[in-house]
Amino acid sequence: MKKIRTALAAVSAAAALVAATLVGAAPAAHADAACNNYSSSSSTCVNSTLSIAGTSYSVDWYLPNGTASALMVFQNGFSRNCAHLRGSSKAIAEKGVMVLCINADMTAGNPDLAAQVGDLLKARTFAPPAGRPLPARYIAGGHSAGGHFASALGARLDANGYPNFAGAILFDPVAASGFTANLEAISDGGARPVLAVTARPSVTNLFNNSAEALVGLDNPYVGIQLVWEKYVAGIPVGGSCHIDVEGENTDVIGVVGAGCSANATQTARLRDFGSTWARDLATGTRTGAYYCTDAAAVATCGTKVKALVDRSLPLAAPIR
Repeated sequence: MKKIRTALAAVSAAAALVAATLVGAAPAAHADAACNNYSSSSSTCVNSTLSIAGTSYSVDWYLPNGTASALMVFQNGFSRNCAHLRGSSKAIAEKGVMVLCINADMTAGNPDLAAQVGDLLKARTFAPPAGRPLPARYIAGGHSAGGHFASALGARLDANGYPNFAGAILFDPVAASGFTANLEAISDGGARPVLAVTARPSVTNLFNNSAEALVGLDNPYVGIQLVWEKYVAGIPVGGSCHIDVEGENTDVIGVVGAGCSANATQTARLRDFGSTWARDLATGTRTGAYYCTDAAAVATCGTKVKALVDRSLPLAAPIR
């Protein structure tokens, strides 16, 4: 028993150390041009400031060309900043959804800031840059500790009775205190979508500590878990990584903290699912290929899900 306790203590210490490196340290320095102020045929990114509860924050706006169907607040993880979500934010904006990312400390998901943002969104007393109107429909989103932020933001919008809150999209979220209750508030008994793409269990995502809350929801489908890429000598290797959502925008701190590099194939899959879900939540539609009617029965899943699940390798599985 002493050896077991010692081993468990070592694992806990390692988890705390890595989590602190990636999601618990001070926020990384942020350049004013975090999103590079790019402009493409479908969207534009603008870095500006936003006052929230009397504090000015540097924020990145991803603005679709034309009228945006919704606003998705898409929050980075701990020790990260909005620059690390450039590619994924752009993918969402290209589906017609406006994206807002706030450069702020994400310790434990910063639930106080999430509540303040929820109140600001309810009041609708601010406007996006470039003369764009603020969409009426909102989506809460986030990665890692930012996933907990998104849960707290969504719960606040629900508590505020905001009528056009569409749901939440989470990327390998790391749960903190109140996460389960937050998701239950967002779900509203399964009436509102809660969707997630998670990675294989690791120290950095605290061994999928968000899974219990996700599978406990009344929603019949809450997303997919991306797992392995291939077998070498009978051993599964490669595959998903906690920082896949950052993709080409990650850095050495992200790689060291996660203990793996972003997998380009998994990043592409993650962005495909996440951006399509965002468009569906924004427009009130359902692109059947990306969902299952019953996560426990693969036969009820759409073609995009089946393409990952129905293979000899365990590349993915519905969260269940």
